[in-house]
Amino acid sequence: MGKIEARQYERSPFNAFVEVWHPEMGAFEWNARDISEGGIYVRTGNSPKPPVGTILRVRLKRHSGLINIEPLPMRVVHHQSDGIGMVFLPQEENIIDTAVAV
Repeated sequence: MGKIEARQYERSPFNAFVEVWHPEMGAFEWNARDISEGGIYVRTGNSPKPPVGTILRVRLKRHSGLINIEPLPMRVVHHQSDGIGMVFLPQEENIIDTAVAV
């Protein structure tokens, strides 16, 4: 029997670079595959995947420039073979080490 997906938001293809920071893992630049009102899926390539539950600071950019200047807090919610899914967090849920400068 197939897996049933219970998505809250419709996904749309999204071609952008995704700059990701974590105080212990460092910085990465990945490629977005799709986006929705609730989150984004990124292809991580050969980079290590942050564990599910990890909070990252994320900036999105296209060839024309940054989409968001201030990094957004996002939580890793699942892994697939080629990347990770992340959800947007409200600013008040930004529990990543605030003392760490981005």
